[in-house]
Amino acid sequence: MRIKWSVALTLVVFMLIVVPAASASTKKAAAGVPILLYHRLGPTVADSMTITTPVFESHLKYLKQNGYTVVPLRQVIDSLKNKKPLPEHAVVIVTDDAHKSIYTDMLPLIKKYQVPVTLFIYPSAISNASYAMTWNQLKELKETGLFDFQSHTYWHPNFKREKKKLDQKEYEKLVETQLKKSKDKLEKEFGAKIDLLAWPFGIYDDYLMGKASEAGYAAAFSIERRPVRSGDNMMSLPRFLLENSNQGKSFERLLTEN
Repeated sequence: MRIKWSVALTLVVFMLIVVPAASASTKKAAAGVPILLYHRLGPTVADSMTITTPVFESHLKYLKQNGYTVVPLRQVIDSLKNKKPLPEHAVVIVTDDAHKSIYTDMLPLIKKYQVPVTLFIYPSAISNASYAMTWNQLKELKETGLFDFQSHTYWHPNFKREKKKLDQKEYEKLVETQLKKSKDKLEKEFGAKIDLLAWPFGIYDDYLMGKASEAGYAAAFSIERRPVRSGDNMMSLPRFLLENSNQGKSFERLLTEN
């Protein structure tokens, strides 16, 4: 009888200690990686896409002081494809559009905190649009070793609007041009592999995802406020679009959303 009670007690202890530990481990393993998306910085909030430079620095300070590791976006893709482990509390920083404030405001802080950034570029604006960086400025960023450049199509079209406006053949040609011309131009300028794509306005569908795969992109990114998780579609991976209001407790909550 004593033996039976001993076995029962052992089982209870096992359930109380080992099973919760396993559950915690599973929860930890299932936690996603937040990809933080910025567009432009500045001294004041000019529009919904502007993060003030002090707020951006507060983000970097918080990550550094609270055990987060900013990893290159490429490392997350390798982890998803090849199940390679990532550092605990991994987070990614990306920017879209190559706005000139990335050079004037973000670059000094990226150097100061020594964190990697992936910049999604639409080449038609570079050295042409007044709001965008020049090719020389981009090359300065590249020389730091902290910036990776990837595609944001060639001129940032609204694919939903273009699909309604154009006939099927014209639309197909537009899609092919946007995906391939951007990739070719960036590879020529930087001599680097371009195989990641950010969907303009976060717009994508099955046809676009298929065409992106055909064009040689290994992964593509939408705008969806949740972390990347194992099992996500590689052609529509989510990113958190940051707003200036995402500071303090709001920024902390964003990092722990699962």
